[in-house]
Amino acid sequence: MKIVSTPIPDVLIVEPRVFSDQRGFFFESYNEKEWRRLTGLNTHFVQDNHSRSVKGVLRGLHYQIRRPQGKLVRVVVGEVFDVAVDLRKQSPTFGRWTGTVLSEENRRQLWIPEGFAHGFLVLSEVAEFLYKATDYYAPQWERCVRWDDPDLGIAWPLSGPPVLSEKDRKAPALRDADAFTDIS
Repeated sequence: MKIVSTPIPDVLIVEPRVFSDQRGFFFESYNEKEWRRLTGLNTHFVQDNHSRSVKGVLRGLHYQIRRPQGKLVRVVVGEVFDVAVDLRKQSPTFGRWTGTVLSEENRRQLWIPEGFAHGFLVLSEVAEFLYKATDYYAPQWERCVRWDDPDLGIAWPLSGPPVLSEKDRKAPALRDADAFTDIS
């Protein structure tokens, strides 16, 4: 496993060590001991999620204001543009975003710590997205930030209007959203 830094130091790209031959490939998608050694994080995952979406679907930007979730995300089918937005008010990177392409080919993962909003845009015909979460889903604490907030200026690689849920269509701009004051 190799850790690659991003413009926001707390958000990490994880590149697995892949063993390939004529039969196919093998890699460890998660190894707690290696994770802790390479990141210095004592992360405990409690929930795994799996979503399937079609091309043009944009999910996000989601977060939980109480019981925040850290997420280790990856794509097993297709390709997405994955984004993390820092919502920690005391952070020097508050309101900044970073994004990367995750795909079944590059096998990269993205670590999104607690205190960040998360979203992704499906670039392939279909994408299956897996993520490990550090806390349970709590719908009463779920919040959204508008995906196209001009103050964020996320450079989504769109080829047309995205397919959004009603919740994401109605999401507020960051300046009107709940942000974290006690997560550094």
